[in-house]
Amino acid sequence: MMQTADVIVLGAGMVGVSAALHLQARGREVVMVDRRGAGLETSFGNAGLIERASIFPYVFPRDPAKLIKYALNFLPEAHYHFTALPSVAPWLMRYWRESAPERVARSIAARRPLIENSLIEHEILIQQAGAGALLRRTGWIKLFRNDETLAHGVADASRLHDFNLHIDILDPAGVAAREPFLAPVAGGVHYLDTASVSDPGALAKAYADLFLSRGGRFAAADALTLEQEPDGRWSVAGPEGRIAARDVVLALGPWSDQIFRRYGYEMPFGFKRGYHMHYAPGAGATLNHPVLDADNGYLLAPMAKGIRLTSGAEFAPRDAPPSPVQIEMCEPIARKLFPLGEALDRAPWKGARPCLPDMLPVLGPAPRHKGLWFDFGHAHHGLTLGPVSGRLLAEMMTGEEPFTDPRPYRADRF
Repeated sequence: MMQTADVIVLGAGMVGVSAALHLQARGREVVMVDRRGAGLETSFGNAGLIERASIFPYVFPRDPAKLIKYALNFLPEAHYHFTALPSVAPWLMRYWRESAPERVARSIAARRPLIENSLIEHEILIQQAGAGALLRRTGWIKLFRNDETLAHGVADASRLHDFNLHIDILDPAGVAAREPFLAPVAGGVHYLDTASVSDPGALAKAYADLFLSRGGRFAAADALTLEQEPDGRWSVAGPEGRIAARDVVLALGPWSDQIFRRYGYEMPFGFKRGYHMHYAPGAGATLNHPVLDADNGYLLAPMAKGIRLTSGAEFAPRDAPPSPVQIEMCEPIARKLFPLGEALDRAPWKGARPCLPDMLPVLGPAPRHKGLWFDFGHAHHGLTLGPVSGRLLAEMMTGEEPFTDPRPYRADRF
C-alpha cells in the first residue's frame, strides 16, 4: 500500500530542512527525503556565515588586468580546469553578462528582502531547536594586506551605508585588538551584523531534529526515484514502499538539475565548487571571528572541530574528481597569517554550490507541472538563505500573502 503525505521535500540540507519546517508549521504533513541525512552534503562545508550584510552579490569581475590573472589561474580565490572549459565556458559567459551594472542593480533589489530577513528567520528556528550554543553574533572581518586593497575594501563597505548596517573600519591596531594572534595587516573591515555558527552541519541536523520532534517523517531514499502518478500526485520510492504527495519540493542543491531537466526545464545552472580543511590552532592561539584574507582569497573560521580553512571558487563540473589546489596554495599563506597547527582532516572536503548566473535562487512553482515546486540555486548563501527561502516558499504553497514579491525568483525568468 502506498504511503501518503501532503508534501515531499527532496533534500535535507539547510534549504530543504527549512522548507520542511515552514510547511509543517502551516499544517502540512511533510516527508523529507535524502539519500544520507541532514546537513551532510553542501550544507556541511562552508564558512558558517549567516551573511546579513551580503546585500551585493558575487559578480563576475570586469577588470581586464584581473581577468587575465584569473584566465591564467594565478589567483587562489578562483580556479578552473582547462579540460572543463567546453562545459563551463557557456555558463561563465552568461555569468559575465548578468554581472553588467544594470543587471546587478536588479539583482541587488531582488536579493535584499531575502538577505535582510535571513538572520531573523534563523534566530526563530535556532530558538525553537534549542541550538543557541551554535550561534555567534560577532560578525566577520575582511582583512587587507596593503593600503591599496584596504582602500577598495573601505569603498565597498561605504556602498552599504544606506542599508542600516553596522560596519567598523579597522586600522592595524584595531585588527590586532580584535584578533591578537594574527600577523600584522594594513587594516580590515568588520561587518558586525553578520552572525556565524560553529558547526553548519550540526545546525542543519538540529533543524531536522526539530522537524522530526514535531511529527515530521524522514525517508532515507533516492530523490531520483521521483515519478508523477497517473492521478497527478508525486511519489518516491521509500524504504518501505512508495510515498505519494500532492506537492513535491525540489531542494537538492547542486543535484537539482537531475530532476528539473528530466521534466523539460532548461535553466543556466552552474557550479562553484569549494574545499575546506580543519587545523588545530597553534599553542595558546585563538581566533575570535571568521576572517577573510581578501588579498589571497581564503577564509579562516573558528569551528567546533578546529580552524576551518575554506577555499575560493573552483569552476568545474559538479562530479569531476577533486583538485584541491586552492587549499594547497593558501595553506602556507594562512600559516603566516595565523598560527595553524596540525591538519585535522585526512583530505580536503569538497562540495559544489548550485548557481544561477544572476546569483538569485529559483523559488516557486514549476511553470508546467502542477504540484512541483523549486527551491534551489542559492549559490554562496545556502546556509544564509535556507530559512527565509523556506518561509517564502511555504507562503506561496499554502496561499498566504508572501512577505515579498516572489517574481524575481521565478523559474522562467531566463
